[in-house]
Amino acid sequence: MAKFLLQPRRTNLYYMTFVTVLCTLCYLIGVWQHSAGTHSSAITDVTSTVTCPPILKNIKIHLDFEAHHIAEDLPVPSATARVVHLPPCDSNLSEYTPCEDATRSLKFERDRLIYRERHCPEKEELLKCRIPAPHGYTVPFRWPESRGSVWYANVPHKELTVEKKKQNWVHYEGDRFRFPGGGTMFPNGADAYIDDIGKLINLKDGSIRTAIDTGCGVASWGAYLLSRDILTVSFAPRDTHEAQVQFALERGVPAVIGVLASIRLPYPSRAFDMAHCSRCLIPWGQYDGLYLIEVDRVLRPGGYWILSGPPINWQTHWKGWQRTEADLKDEQDMIERVAKSLCWKKLKQKGDLAIWQKPTNHVHCKANRKVFKKPSFCQAQNPDTAWYTKLEECLTPLPGVNNIKEIAGGELAKWPERLTTVPPRISSGSLEGITDEMFRENTALWKQRVTLYKTLDYQLADPGRYRNLLDMNSYLGSFAAALVDDPVWVMNIVPVEAQVNTLGAIYERGLIGTYQNWCESMSTYPRTYDFIHSDSVFTLYKDRCEMEDILLEMDRILRPEGSIIFRDDVDMVVKAKVFLDAMQYDARIVDHEKGPHHREKILLAAKQYWTAPAPNQNEGGSSKES
Repeated sequence: MAKFLLQPRRTNLYYMTFVTVLCTLCYLIGVWQHSAGTHSSAITDVTSTVTCPPILKNIKIHLDFEAHHIAEDLPVPSATARVVHLPPCDSNLSEYTPCEDATRSLKFERDRLIYRERHCPEKEELLKCRIPAPHGYTVPFRWPESRGSVWYANVPHKELTVEKKKQNWVHYEGDRFRFPGGGTMFPNGADAYIDDIGKLINLKDGSIRTAIDTGCGVASWGAYLLSRDILTVSFAPRDTHEAQVQFALERGVPAVIGVLASIRLPYPSRAFDMAHCSRCLIPWGQYDGLYLIEVDRVLRPGGYWILSGPPINWQTHWKGWQRTEADLKDEQDMIERVAKSLCWKKLKQKGDLAIWQKPTNHVHCKANRKVFKKPSFCQAQNPDTAWYTKLEECLTPLPGVNNIKEIAGGELAKWPERLTTVPPRISSGSLEGITDEMFRENTALWKQRVTLYKTLDYQLADPGRYRNLLDMNSYLGSFAAALVDDPVWVMNIVPVEAQVNTLGAIYERGLIGTYQNWCESMSTYPRTYDFIHSDSVFTLYKDRCEMEDILLEMDRILRPEGSIIFRDDVDMVVKAKVFLDAMQYDARIVDHEKGPHHREKILLAAKQYWTAPAPNQNEGGSSKES
């Protein structure tokens, strides 16, 4: 055992002796090289350049962690990778509305006005050019002056001044049109007509905030309701009255091209507090009341339907309407029957006005289905689905209630409290994944962002410079809510591809909007909007359609000297700027409000002023830009 204990000690001794000899040898060799001058210059060079700083006590050294690159420094693709040319379209396309094109519409059925519905071009038919403004186009009058005046050069159509001359719709005076506020059924003006409605229902207590005007003409009814804090969506088809909706938009009044035919209106259920028809020529009693059934879908519980014109007060007007007394009486009887089958209550009929009210819930209505076999209640379709959705001859059921006095879907706050009150669709949990707290945070966030936008776009900060605004991806409508005190209105768009259908909640806030697929054109004329807001639109559509086509549509509906604010991922923003440069926009990229490290960036773009050439110039259709 002693043998095994002594062996490791001998091994350690040998090892230590070996290391000592080796170190001594290395030292002697090094001394010899140094004394002989080998590599001395190299050693001197290294030691002279590598010096250690002195140790300084109590001295704080500042380390710079700030970013030294900003959004403007983002790389732009090389010239060979850029779009080199997006030319102006021919001058005769200055009023081109792709999905309501008159030539294309003739291919579709004339029965029930189906040919006047949306019929969009196929992908291979899309124009790859910029729609010109007509020669002489001028920035519209500022609101409220624009309500009564429009430049002739902007909407060069005199047809209505002749056809509706006696009805006080519009007059042509030199270089402009003047709108006295009249209508077919209100020759004394829209204000006096609205006063008559106000004697029958309360328009002042904030319970009526959103309205829809079917067959709106030049939208004078909606124009004059704005001064009473009532926001109206007006619509009319693109028909022989060429410029109805175009006049409305030029006046600074919300309006879209649309028609009641075979598909649902592009609005959610329970959206409007009031619906209106003044001689809108819609056959309300026909097709088993199909069109009144659609009005019922978009009316909120307790909402009102107002009808003036044939057949109301037919006893007085039947000769002027060039119809027989029996025919008009039959039409009114048919309307009355349909209204009763929908469980509407007729409130008043006075003079040329008749007003019905939708029930606040369907407790009684479900019970009386034994009396009214038609329409039965719808079973399958989502009542808020309204994009190319076929009309059905069934009654949209209201949300259930616990007692007869409860308002289906939840009671709405009165305006203006309605704007910031959590919408019932959110507080009830019917919008999956959206909570009360998220709503409040979103409202506060966009108030801050709009404040920032006004520092970036001086025109947005100038009250009255912009009037018509479009939000292409609205979510909860908080962008529009942040602008409620400005003299503007915002058309809120909820893309049909959005993860959650929030348009109903937007209406519950007292705001307006519509559905849209941005792979298609919007149902509006060129030069509709002064300002467009695009939040993550390109990210939403990156695998669905071409960015170029979306940008050309935005250009079509934006006025000359209008502007766009894009908010999107940096890759999308850089790509969009390349197209905008080719479209001759003034565009620049800035950082997200949280700083340069955020992938989301903001792109500011201003459209230059340019128009089609004068009629006697360049007959070939090229555009003149200035």
